[in-house]
Amino acid sequence: MVSLGIIAGVWWWIAQPVHLARPPIDATTRLECVSYAPFRGLQSPLDPGLHVSAQQIAEDFAQLAKVTGCVRTYSVDNGLDQAPAEAQKAGLKMMLGLWIGSDRLKNRQQVAGAIALAKEYPGVVSSVVVGNEVMLRGEMIAPDLIAYIRQVKAELPNVPVTYADVWEFWLKHRELYAAVDFVTIHILPYWEDFPVRARHAAAHVDSIRKRMAVAFPDKEIIIGETGWPSAGRMREGALPSRTNQARVISEVLDLARREKFRVNLIEAYDQPWKRALEGTVGGYWGLFDADRRELKYPAGVPVSNFPHWNMQLGAGLIYCAFVFLVGYLTQRRRPWAPRWTAWAAIALSATAGGVLFGVATDKLLVESLSTGAYVRWGALLAAGVLTPVFAAVALIAGRPLPTLVQLIGPQHMRDRTPLSIPLGLCLAVTAVIGFETALGFVFDPRYRDFPFAALTMAVLPMFMLMLLNRPAEGRRPIAEAVFAGGLLLSAVYIVINEGFNNWQSVWTCVVYAALALTMWRARAVQSQE
Repeated sequence: MVSLGIIAGVWWWIAQPVHLARPPIDATTRLECVSYAPFRGLQSPLDPGLHVSAQQIAEDFAQLAKVTGCVRTYSVDNGLDQAPAEAQKAGLKMMLGLWIGSDRLKNRQQVAGAIALAKEYPGVVSSVVVGNEVMLRGEMIAPDLIAYIRQVKAELPNVPVTYADVWEFWLKHRELYAAVDFVTIHILPYWEDFPVRARHAAAHVDSIRKRMAVAFPDKEIIIGETGWPSAGRMREGALPSRTNQARVISEVLDLARREKFRVNLIEAYDQPWKRALEGTVGGYWGLFDADRRELKYPAGVPVSNFPHWNMQLGAGLIYCAFVFLVGYLTQRRRPWAPRWTAWAAIALSATAGGVLFGVATDKLLVESLSTGAYVRWGALLAAGVLTPVFAAVALIAGRPLPTLVQLIGPQHMRDRTPLSIPLGLCLAVTAVIGFETALGFVFDPRYRDFPFAALTMAVLPMFMLMLLNRPAEGRRPIAEAVFAGGLLLSAVYIVINEGFNNWQSVWTCVVYAALALTMWRARAVQSQE
């Protein structure tokens, strides 16, 4: 069958592994340093009562010692005051970080704690990082930050002291340069104001590093954070993915070896808690996954964006065949043969569903953090799975897509036939979630994920029903008109705001527009009462 062949071909294409000239991590080379946060599962540094156990840190350090000789921390809270002792046992050096911000009392505690640890473990603490992106966050003025840096330097005359921030903020606050022993810059191509594609990321890092070396010529420039996310939403042409993360890390590390500069990767482990602040993309910068604590890119193993593609392909093929089976069984109960266009629409919906089922399921698991997220994306995926099935019956039977008023309107206008109720529910779920996400991209887009896969599965068969089985009479319901107008206006704004290089955005906006047209052309028979 052509549809099954298309599904297999698409999955063969999107699951193609990449073979890197040099793996990101291998047995012959060790990482210079890697950012470390100990939090697992629902643990979060935002919980002031959280105290991570020494055993948990020790387990991580034993694993990290196999791939690096250094870890960078960001605070001495939440049990991280135990990190130097565990690093000593594991044979690791530390860039000991202390977190400062607008809370002066907390700042004093952080400074005192870091100084005490550096004095207690002089063979472990190789440097102290006084503050992380505090200028970026706007929580402190430069003179106050310089005072903290000088306080730490006075107490630790034999320990190099630095401050870490995004490279632009070093250029904006050059007075910090005189206070530190070396300059620690963050270069995150994905998060740049003008996002950089993965294939240009290493070159961007090198360009910025050289620019900073010219601006600050007499001190060492260390890249304190660089990396790439393995999952999340696109920003212009910057696509988070497993293969892109592996490529960027591999190329940056190769560049660092050739150019002989120090680089700290962000980060050791995926951090789920960051997703509450930065969306899905914030939680997937790790070299190791959060749950199994396994290296994402073992040496010698090709890297694929869909490591379980064979199961996803199998599920898609079964789903596609099932949609065709439903259409075939519906036809057998009809005394007339359907139009060929009905079968063409079924084929299109079944093929798209077969391709996207695995993608949508993967996105559901990766992008859902809270119960509410699982409910929302689960409901959209359910609509995406069920709509092609019910639409297959409607296409063969010549039934139109029901309207919302037929589902939840006045009693005398409701359609309670066995097909209209589930198809109407799918329409309602898709319209509500589609409208809500569209408005989200208009008013608060930065950390939102594009629901292109599940939304396409649901909207495409509805669009086919609108084209082929639209009622010849009736008036446009008000609810559908509101949804249609809002979706179309949102789609136009989103595609302009996100840029045409962002294919996730363009795809999602096309589907929003298709849903808008479907609802705009809806017709409901008016009551004579």
